[in-house]
Amino acid sequence: MQVKFGTDGWRAIIAKDYTYDNLKLCALASATYFLSHPNRAKGVCVGYDTRFMSKEFARYTAEVFSSCGLKVYLSDSFVSTPAVSLFTKAKQLAGGIVITASHNPANYNGFKVKSSFGGPASPDVISEIESYLPGVDPEAPVQPDEKLIEPVDMKGFYVNYLKAHIDLKLIRDSRIKIAHNAMYGAGQDLITRLLDESMVNCYHCSLNPGFGGINPEPIPPYIEEFVDFFKEVETDVAIINDGDADRIGMLDEKGDFVDSHKLFAIILKDLVEEKHQTGEVAKTFALTDIIDRICQKHGLIMHELPVGFKYVSTLMSTNNILIGGEESGGLGITGFLPERDGIYIGLLILEMMARQEKTLSQLVQELYDEYGFFAYSRLDLRVSEERKAGIIAEAKEGKLTSIAGNPVTKYSDLDGYKYHFEGGWMLIRPSGTEPILRIYCEADSQEKVDKVLNFASKLA
Repeated sequence: MQVKFGTDGWRAIIAKDYTYDNLKLCALASATYFLSHPNRAKGVCVGYDTRFMSKEFARYTAEVFSSCGLKVYLSDSFVSTPAVSLFTKAKQLAGGIVITASHNPANYNGFKVKSSFGGPASPDVISEIESYLPGVDPEAPVQPDEKLIEPVDMKGFYVNYLKAHIDLKLIRDSRIKIAHNAMYGAGQDLITRLLDESMVNCYHCSLNPGFGGINPEPIPPYIEEFVDFFKEVETDVAIINDGDADRIGMLDEKGDFVDSHKLFAIILKDLVEEKHQTGEVAKTFALTDIIDRICQKHGLIMHELPVGFKYVSTLMSTNNILIGGEESGGLGITGFLPERDGIYIGLLILEMMARQEKTLSQLVQELYDEYGFFAYSRLDLRVSEERKAGIIAEAKEGKLTSIAGNPVTKYSDLDGYKYHFEGGWMLIRPSGTEPILRIYCEADSQEKVDKVLNFASKLA
């Protein structure tokens, strides 16, 4: 059996482990869970992204579900992950599936599980589905019941929901010039459907299952050419989404990258200081400490959680969470949907810019002025499994006393191994979706971050 669920469902290399046989195992195990759900009579939904064979894999998943007697709503086109989550919640379904590998390389595909409340399946649900895998009969015949498979316009449903939750007129009237880099993913054509096409310059908004040879992840290593394009077309701000459009990165009017740490902080600051909203805040272990400072200033309860938005969204379904997020570009507002959503967050920033009549760089500078400057970066180390295990074993012992000349002041191991020092921290953690070791660093200067990551690179 080649199926193992990670941080956000199952992902594997197409044709090597991501095969129809293994997809069948996933679908049958998931069907067992959905059939025991209180909302089983309302059925499930299946969506898919722009990856190679995603449409065919989605269709097969729907056929497996229908053969088990489940009603299935199948997206009639590629669709973002948040759109599937929204449809699942709005229709009160037993759950949803998205065929996507999100930001992973083009040779991967995946199987994301969505809970009935409209967010990633909780760790408990994933564990339950995994527990059914050994009992699945790989030879069980799949006999689709076409009467149970209903094509639906999930994308249109999502667009209409966005129209009701974002002040699109305010954005249009501001005449902000926008560049949208969909990274060949499922977010393409959404911004242009919501705003005047004359306001939007599209980039990599076409079908290319190879993603142009890069990972569809909205971070600096994969957007160098886009930055050049952005400067050429002279726009005011850019929205960059990953392969299934649940993550976001942005560029300000100067072409400088604005990561999700800053976006999270800017939105939280606006929610509590401008909109006077209250509630709790949820962030994952690798996210900026600035969130802690904002919460302390405004008396907000903050939850620090393991890496993975599934932990955030689970809390969103039980607590009064105002906003939740993770370091890799996934941010969510519970009042909209207990799910990360790169399109919605991008539009929310545009709305904020229009309402406050400020550029994105001005919003960032205001954040620095009030809470202090911070820099952040991540290093992905591709090392052998043996060396990765060795580095993790060394980090687990917590014996590092100095990081690039900075004395260690605190050590924590909620999820990975974080070493704190004056003005920042370094986190060592294996990826939950790829065979790599991730090194994260935040500090009060870019120079300090660069030195720490240079120090960490020598660990390999």
